[in-house]
Amino acid sequence: MAVFKSRESTDNQTKTAEVEVEGEIRDFIRRDVANLRRPESDSEMVANNVSTLLQRVAGTSVQEIDRLISELQRVRDLLQNEGARVQREIVEFATLSQAAMQSTRVISESLTHWKKVPDAPSMRDD
Repeated sequence: MAVFKSRESTDNQTKTAEVEVEGEIRDFIRRDVANLRRPESDSEMVANNVSTLLQRVAGTSVQEIDRLISELQRVRDLLQNEGARVQREIVEFATLSQAAMQSTRVISESLTHWKKVPDAPSMRDD
């Protein structure tokens, strides 16, 4: 029986040693995981928050700038088209104005010739 008791005692000591080693390994892993999960220092958190904020603001600003550029390009195209239209209308007006002046000159010259002709019938009914 003493042999069985010493074997049981050795088995118990081995199991106890194994349990202790396993416990130490668990503690080591828990400490290591706790270090990995430990919140960052305040300065790192602030830096990350500022970085995130800047990315959001910059992203929003860039989108707003892109939208404004697109809108300005549309307005530029509209102004160019309207400028071309106004220029065409000015040319048409100038052409019409010259034609009216020439017509007035021709009529004026015709009336001058009629005044010079002595036998011209009178336009008045006497």
